[in-house]
Amino acid sequence: MTRVVVTGGSGKVGRACVRDLLEQGYEVVNLDAVPPKEALCPFTQIDLTDFGQTMEGLSGIDDRFDGADAVVHLAAIPAPGRHPNAVIFENNMVSTYNVFEAARRVGIKNVVWASSETVLGLPFDTPPPYAPVDEEYPGRPESAYSLSKLLSEEMAKQFCRWDPELKIIGLRFSNVMEVDAYQAFPSFDANAMQRKWNLWAYIDARDAAQAIRKSLEYQATGADVFIIANSDGVMTRPNAELMAEVFPDVPMKKEVGPHETLLSIDKARRLLGYDPQYTWRDEV
Repeated sequence: MTRVVVTGGSGKVGRACVRDLLEQGYEVVNLDAVPPKEALCPFTQIDLTDFGQTMEGLSGIDDRFDGADAVVHLAAIPAPGRHPNAVIFENNMVSTYNVFEAARRVGIKNVVWASSETVLGLPFDTPPPYAPVDEEYPGRPESAYSLSKLLSEEMAKQFCRWDPELKIIGLRFSNVMEVDAYQAFPSFDANAMQRKWNLWAYIDARDAAQAIRKSLEYQATGADVFIIANSDGVMTRPNAELMAEVFPDVPMKKEVGPHETLLSIDKARRLLGYDPQYTWRDEV
């Protein structure tokens, strides 16, 4: 049995991740600043911006656990605007550095962490260079939150340069949704601009959890990033109509289906074996 420390295990993706890993036979520990709504696994309240606390959290805490084989780092201020920019940047950068460095010091070689779709240039007030967007063009942060994610991706590369045995996978999650949010999706069709900010994409929290598990099990070393979205978008209007209305000058990089996601998950499918299982269309 592999023991996985999940930071931010009380959050939206964290809850789904903890549940998925437990169902797949992993031993899980949740480290978060906020207690979980449901006690699924051992929990310790922690401030990951404090390096000493982070070191103890990844080393083992009293009778809760002793050491870990992998870490999933989800803890962060999860979006722009929730705090002043400097607070978001400091919190997210320092906590991610602390997790990467603590993992390196205690010998954890398997790290998966939450980057963000915002690295792609969201909210696309400046149109993307092409669609579907993928991991091939340089990051275009448009907020302090996004900047913290892009710089953390670069930091992961340097940590893996220092330790060639280390694997750090960054997952650029789309807008995370739970089932109770799907009732609002049909209303999006009335205004294509309402959700244009991420090319009408989303990620079901359960599929986000699958991507995390597949990343933990991915046999590789070094730093890499993957866009993680669901296979469809939030609209019932076809992609061709949406792009013609909102982004008429953006070239299409490949042919896509009428409702296929415009945040490309081809790389995650190919390398991780990621295969989204859920869609809002089954819930409405």
